[in-house]
Amino acid sequence: MTGDADPYGTAAHRWVANCSMLFTEVPLLARPAAARAAGFDAVEFWWPFEHSVPVDADVEAFVSAVTDAGVALIGLNLPAGDMAAGDRGLISVPGREAELADGLAVAAGIGARLRVHGCNALYGNRIDGVDPARQDEVALANLARVAETLAVFGARVWLEPLSGLSAYPLRTATDALAVADRVFAAGAPEPLLLADLFHLTANGDDVAAVLEAFGDRIGHVQVADHPGRHEPGTGQIPFAAHLRALHDVGYDGWVAGEYAPRGDTSAGLGWLPRAHRAVTDG
Repeated sequence: MTGDADPYGTAAHRWVANCSMLFTEVPLLARPAAARAAGFDAVEFWWPFEHSVPVDADVEAFVSAVTDAGVALIGLNLPAGDMAAGDRGLISVPGREAELADGLAVAAGIGARLRVHGCNALYGNRIDGVDPARQDEVALANLARVAETLAVFGARVWLEPLSGLSAYPLRTATDALAVADRVFAAGAPEPLLLADLFHLTANGDDVAAVLEAFGDRIGHVQVADHPGRHEPGTGQIPFAAHLRALHDVGYDGWVAGEYAPRGDTSAGLGWLPRAHRAVTDG
């Protein structure tokens, strides 16, 4: 599984380029083609629009950028608010349910057309002066709606622990899966864990234990090294061990490179052999 040409055991997994963090040398709509030129046949994006509800022309331009490049869109974030200003999702934010519902309709339309596997539903920050229990009630209703909407075309909700903002309440895998349990108990399709190895490590979660205990509840994996959030091999995360553990627990989903390149994206892809970037078996 590993060797000099494949120090992290990448051959055992299906790889995705996160085009919201990679290939930023070119405009967003040119990134699927840039990923394809670098050898990938699968991509993912954060919410790729300026607003939660984009105009139809922007949606069509995005869909065309993906299809024209000949790549699969594996994952898509739901609208998350103003990320640059610190927002991290709308799921638990009272008063923005209609905005989320409208954005979900757009995401579902894209997802159904492009056969997206899952949507990352960022939970949203805690809000000063709002009872956390109230936010969790809003989140439960929203997540049930999202899960049911995505299930129509066979996609799943992904819940992601994040680092960097103390107001974001999902910090560990257990935090995210507790929310998933509540959604499932309410009768909706069960959300799955988005295991971002950088965020879990940064938050002090025991990543090896998470992979062993919850491998069957992981819907998607993202990688960046820690510290720095750069290419694997630039920090201290034991990627070979983690990727081997995912393989050993039977994880057969996708693994996304979601990191900040230290320079030109393609020049920094030496950690992932070109032969392993494309998938021929779907």
